[in-house]
Amino acid sequence: MSIYTRTGDSGTTGLFGGKRISKADCQVETYGSIDELTSYIGLVVVKLKNKKDIDFLIGIQKDLYQVMSFLSGAKVDLLLLEKKVMVFEKTIDEIEKKLPKLNKFILPGGNEISALFQIVRVLCRKAERRNIDYFNKSEITSNQLLIIKYLNRLSDLFFDLARKYGKDSEVVL
Repeated sequence: MSIYTRTGDSGTTGLFGGKRISKADCQVETYGSIDELTSYIGLVVVKLKNKKDIDFLIGIQKDLYQVMSFLSGAKVDLLLLEKKVMVFEKTIDEIEKKLPKLNKFILPGGNEISALFQIVRVLCRKAERRNIDYFNKSEITSNQLLIIKYLNRLSDLFFDLARKYGKDSEVVL
């Protein structure tokens, strides 16, 4: 099977179930922002050496693929996201116990991995905004609320992972 189908040559794309919409549609932008995020998470993964963190991030990528499926119209059960939010909170608490108290702004950078985590944090916030904008076009469902909560906590987690990996090279204001 070829990667190209020619069906998008007129500027449309197919959703789950076969419906075609413009590639510029807000729905496409919404799941596209998640796709961008998961691709950059993949970049972080290839830079890491810690197997536990690599597996954790790959799990997040898999979660995000479920979110993209939902956003493209598939019937997907997203209840697992609620449990993942609790895992994120526990992980954030564990990381913060090992870091100095935060009382100043931190400039993104310090080292390559810390900077990459800051990029995925920003992309996660962007995806969160895109999803909220898309969801606000109708009454927000429980699955949509789970996605917003998941992305919100995920960006917090990425911030703390940036601090964890950059704690010896943080630049503060």
